[in-house]
Amino acid sequence: MKQDAIERPGVSIPSLKFFGRDFTASIVVFLVAMPLCMGIAIASGVPPEKGLITGIIGGIVVGALAGSPLQVSGPAAGLAVIVFELVRDQGLSALGPILILAGAIQVVAGIFRLGGWFRAISPAVVHGMLAGIGVLIVVGQFHVLFDHKPLSSGLENLAAMPGRLLGLSTDLQATELAFMLALVTIGSMVGWEKFRPQSLRLVPGALVGVVAATLLTVFLGIDVAKVVVPESIMGAIAPPESGFLARFADPAVITAAVAIAFIASAETLLSAAAVDKMHDGVRTDYNKELRAQGVGNLLCGFAGSLPMTGVIVRSSANVQAGAVTRSSAILHGVWILGFVALLPWLLRAIPMAALGAVLVVTGWRLVSLKHAQHLYRDYGVLPVVIWAATLIMVVATDLLTGVLVGIGLTVLELVPNLRRLRLRVFEQQDGESHAISLDGSATFVTLPKLSATLDRVPANAPCRLDVSKLDAVDHTSAELLRDWFQRRKAAGSPVELRGQRGRIATLAA
Repeated sequence: MKQDAIERPGVSIPSLKFFGRDFTASIVVFLVAMPLCMGIAIASGVPPEKGLITGIIGGIVVGALAGSPLQVSGPAAGLAVIVFELVRDQGLSALGPILILAGAIQVVAGIFRLGGWFRAISPAVVHGMLAGIGVLIVVGQFHVLFDHKPLSSGLENLAAMPGRLLGLSTDLQATELAFMLALVTIGSMVGWEKFRPQSLRLVPGALVGVVAATLLTVFLGIDVAKVVVPESIMGAIAPPESGFLARFADPAVITAAVAIAFIASAETLLSAAAVDKMHDGVRTDYNKELRAQGVGNLLCGFAGSLPMTGVIVRSSANVQAGAVTRSSAILHGVWILGFVALLPWLLRAIPMAALGAVLVVTGWRLVSLKHAQHLYRDYGVLPVVIWAATLIMVVATDLLTGVLVGIGLTVLELVPNLRRLRLRVFEQQDGESHAISLDGSATFVTLPKLSATLDRVPANAPCRLDVSKLDAVDHTSAELLRDWFQRRKAAGSPVELRGQRGRIATLAA
């Protein structure tokens, strides 16, 4: 998309016309991003300024290069657990080389147009991974609510939770005061989101909660642990140490880089697909988005900050606030930079327990039982088993093991169709009309081909889809088709479906 115009089907609109909307949206995203950037950094076991640097790079650099113009990038709760374990086991100095290598992998994957393959990861695996991460964040940040550090594993954190609560006393010591501020933060967040006036609907609950706890701390002189940030943002940048190239030969660094590249790419591209559902503007170029994320993670590696992904909370806030171009994402990064450079003293007044409370709420919302209900209702027991197994393994072992177990279980969906895994796609264009015929089985193995075919259909062109020879559809491909049907219907270009039966008929309805 050109900087001076917005591309829509058949329309080119000067972007200056929408600068006011982008400017307003950027402030909303900035207010959402600030507490999350710092909170995710703390959950990752690193100083809060590391998250702010990632937010700045994600806004200014990735926002300018992104293939999804309305998606916002920055530190993600989905990677907090894996980063915490990396820093604990290999030290903070290992994070730079790992991110440089992970970013390079993403850039190469984008160049070789592998973006479509990340969409083939089962939604059950992705949501199970996010639910597991949500559990780990809740049980880890629960201890931050009491001004204590999380323990070394999710199971240890879970086992220590009852003792932490039972250890509370009636005397207002630091632990009790910190927990009180955390409850104020959570209560303010949830209460604001439920009862806020329509005129202030864009003011984020996380900001309200952190401001409420900070004001209490300042005016009552409460002595609890607070955010520590350096005097200068330049002091937070930690370039790789001399000899860091030798670390690229370390198998642990290579494994961690591949894991971060894989998980960050999957989360980014699934977030981008979700953002596409929220607006009718430019669709995501998945390979361009992958390259942009790779550049961002390369820079984060050289700056010694956190890894980044496309993040759905900030992206949805961007769309809901009325953003029209990538200018909003870029400006939100500028606002973070300006705030950190000019007002670091204000950040030092924020209680750590308040940021922990924001992360507890964020983690709780990642554990979406509604998604499991949706999988069972529409696709049966197996996708729910995949979701649950991924969640349990992420909590009980580690993130990569959980994802690999989930992907392994997804292969079970291929068993009934082993004799005919191939999907043949026939396309024909007659004037403005576009006809597609599918023959075989639509599974996650063939999803990139199916996705590319559907994306080639012009948005306003009449389309006919013949599925009379389609033998089977797994839930990954079914979700793709459902989204495509809904998007075309919302745009006023419904699909003429022929030969539908079973699951396809349900999706079309």
